[in-house]
Amino acid sequence: MSYARAALLLSLPLLLGATPAPGGWSAVPSGGGRPAFYAEGVPGTVLQDTVSVVNRGTRTLTVRLTGTGLPVRFARTAVDVPARTRAEVPFTVSVPGDAGPGERTGEIVVRESAGRRTAVPLLVRVEGPELAALTVEHVAVRGDRITYELVNRGTTELAPRLAVRAEGVFGTVLDRPPHPLPVHLPPGRRLRLTEPWPGRPALDAVTVHLTATAPGTPPATARTTTRFVPWGPLAAGTATALAAAAAALTVVRRRGKGVVTA
Repeated sequence: MSYARAALLLSLPLLLGATPAPGGWSAVPSGGGRPAFYAEGVPGTVLQDTVSVVNRGTRTLTVRLTGTGLPVRFARTAVDVPARTRAEVPFTVSVPGDAGPGERTGEIVVRESAGRRTAVPLLVRVEGPELAALTVEHVAVRGDRITYELVNRGTTELAPRLAVRAEGVFGTVLDRPPHPLPVHLPPGRRLRLTEPWPGRPALDAVTVHLTATAPGTPPATARTTTRFVPWGPLAAGTATALAAAAAALTVVRRRGKGVVTA
């Protein structure tokens, strides 16, 4: 149904003989027989459907219509439905241009002036090729943890796993086999995560390798290098050495003047 005809259509009175409940009303997909709105389309498509608001009461019903979860536009967002009639309200759903394949969900919400509301499920299946792609970026060692970012560069949701290995001057200092991460990564999303590293070396030069995988993706790898230096003990040792050197210099200068102190 086009928008030229879609401003608002009021049907004929409901079947005679029905006993309407005072104030009774409902909202359902137009045409009957559908528990929910369902449509399919490629990214960027604008889909159309119609919601039917049925007023079984004896007074005019005033409702407002909104959509959640998906970009929805109605022919009219405020509708007056006379007693014992129905209003057919067309609407459009826009499939986001960057949407990946799969199902998107939302609701068509109809609320009366007194506050009562009803919601009809809205399901949109986005068509297109499915691509699983994952990258690991911005790896860094910060104290006793490894920070990194996982990026879903495909069109499907991913359940990633991570393996960690670190090589020091004298061999492997960390070898953590692939383990599942407690996250699900939607298409296009970037997550900053942390991997704990208790018992890291106190003195070493280390290269850290991260390898992330997910079903259907090739391994994604990244690495970083870092040095662990016990600055506290070194600083204390340096201070002691400087103090000893200063004392020795004082003795030499006093001897040069013929003054020696015990």
